[in-house]
Amino acid sequence: MNRNYVGLGIVCMAISAARADDWPQWMGPNRDAVWAEKGIVEKLPEGGPKILWRMPVAWGYAGPAVANGKVYVPDFVTDADVRKMSNPSKKDPVKGTERLLCLDAKSGKEIWKREDARSYAISYPAGPRCTPTVHGGKVYSLGAEGNLLCLDAEKGNLIWSKDFKADYEAKAPMWGFAGHPLVDGQKLICLVGGKNGTVVAFDKDTGKELWKSLDATAPGYSSPTIIEAAGKRQLLIWDAQNLNSLDPETGKPYWAAAIEPAFAMSIMSPRKLGDYLFVGGIDRKSLMLKLDADKPGAKEVWRGTTKSGLHPVNMTPFLEDGHIYGADQVGELMAVEIETGKRLWQTTEPISGAKKFSNGTTFLVKNGDRFFLFSENGNLLIAKLSPKGYEEISKAKILETTNVSFGRDVVWSHPAFANKCMYARNDKEIVCVLLAAE
Repeated sequence: MNRNYVGLGIVCMAISAARADDWPQWMGPNRDAVWAEKGIVEKLPEGGPKILWRMPVAWGYAGPAVANGKVYVPDFVTDADVRKMSNPSKKDPVKGTERLLCLDAKSGKEIWKREDARSYAISYPAGPRCTPTVHGGKVYSLGAEGNLLCLDAEKGNLIWSKDFKADYEAKAPMWGFAGHPLVDGQKLICLVGGKNGTVVAFDKDTGKELWKSLDATAPGYSSPTIIEAAGKRQLLIWDAQNLNSLDPETGKPYWAAAIEPAFAMSIMSPRKLGDYLFVGGIDRKSLMLKLDADKPGAKEVWRGTTKSGLHPVNMTPFLEDGHIYGADQVGELMAVEIETGKRLWQTTEPISGAKKFSNGTTFLVKNGDRFFLFSENGNLLIAKLSPKGYEEISKAKILETTNVSFGRDVVWSHPAFANKCMYARNDKEIVCVLLAAE
């Protein structure tokens, strides 16, 4: 069983309709950032891997989903120069069209597209944030202003929809709605942030509200996560004040642990390894818990400081063999001991080379005994991570940096790995990169 277990069997049930080589949702089939395909290159070819196809797209932070021979990627078409609006503390109004594109996974050819006129009033208004969730012949897409669509995955026809602001009196977070919807059994669980409904479970087929729970002052940006502990399935919701454990069938709270990152920036998905549970965010806010074995509950093990723990901003770390690997807000990839929070090493190399940038980002995906990293500078890297250090195997430039943050150009979009390929996007194109071994 994978050491990075995050309710593996449970989530597998939720996406049972997807093939093993699909990437049908945020962070992969089991939401654990594990790419299980075999026959993948040990190192990248000289001159970089082959690009099988390129297709134009518009603005967007949302990564693609790949399922049943199709690629689903959201974007935002606008005449506004959103690069000039990338201000972390300012909401510039922008009008445009939010789209969901369905492409053929082998050729990139457009199969269908859904288009809706949208007005944004959020900071960094460069398109949707959420990777689509594909399940049971349907695709669920959440836009930056809280418009949730359930579409027929084959033809793109609308089945049902929700408007979080109109239906739940939700206010768009400063940086838009960013919690990736989760299918669990008959439920579609979403971070809504409405009145008396921080999290809402909908019937995945009809859109009917099944339950709602919590009343946080701000919902944050983290995605719903399901684990199993103390013989119970537990739904984890990290709002801007607490990490909450709920009964996924009813929304009834089990327990909560206080952790309040700066600017309501609860972003990463909670990560479980054994009986340890980790969350962390900006302003040196990280928390390691140990889950109770006899009943739902958790005890604090440690909290991060300026010299300990890990405080990621735009990425979700990877837990393995007693260690955490992830990008800290200072722009360095780090290894941290789970039991103590002690930092073992840190490096800027896989994120930005020799430079160090605030909020520097790289996305980690495990394949076999190594990691594939996609960094904010558009590079794909293969590397081994261990308590001893970072060992780079190979690197290639895949995409140009098309957006801007804190005065530097970036690509902040999680790629998909499926069909022995990587599917990655910036704000101009989506590419299919061949990673099959010869």
